[in-house]
Amino acid sequence: MSNSATREVARRVFAREFNDATYTFKESDDELAPRYALLPTGKRANRVFFVGTLTETEDVGQDSEYWQGRIVDPDGGTFFTYAGQYQPDAASMLRELEAPEYVAVVGKPRTFEADDGDVNVSVRPESITVVDESTRNYWVVETAEQTLERVEQFENGGEYAQLAREEYDLPVENYRRVAVEALESLDTEQAESTAP
Repeated sequence: MSNSATREVARRVFAREFNDATYTFKESDDELAPRYALLPTGKRANRVFFVGTLTETEDVGQDSEYWQGRIVDPDGGTFFTYAGQYQPDAASMLRELEAPEYVAVVGKPRTFEADDGDVNVSVRPESITVVDESTRNYWVVETAEQTLERVEQFENGGEYAQLAREEYDLPVENYRRVAVEALESLDTEQAESTAP
């Protein structure tokens, strides 16, 4: 049997919920223990998976390349990704891609406290892949289903629900609405694309 650590499942999450996930924690004092973002719907996330439209890329590095990507999901929420020398594949994708482009991203949540005390949430991408519209649409459906499941588990007192209640003063109903709006946006797109 292998002793190697298994990779955490990458949670599908919409940008609005992800950007509200400002609280991070470890489950042990071990220096190598994974760091989790606490989703407001009461699940922990060591990795996230999202698909959206890459709308902007910019090299924001001072001494070396450090690429920022701005990716908008169908509900209008924005993910910010940052990749530099330690994420060479993701950095080269951000350098080479021409916006707008549908992309799928797997990465780790990161938080940063700004000078004004606000906590900004971003993703350190492990991979960035160009995808087509049908892949994006499939992700929307899957993510909406998983979000609605998390909301239901939260309301039924899921494992991290109490911690989420303590850390966030946010109505979980917001994320149910985000999921429904994302599904409705697909219906609208399909109706517009088939209109004469």
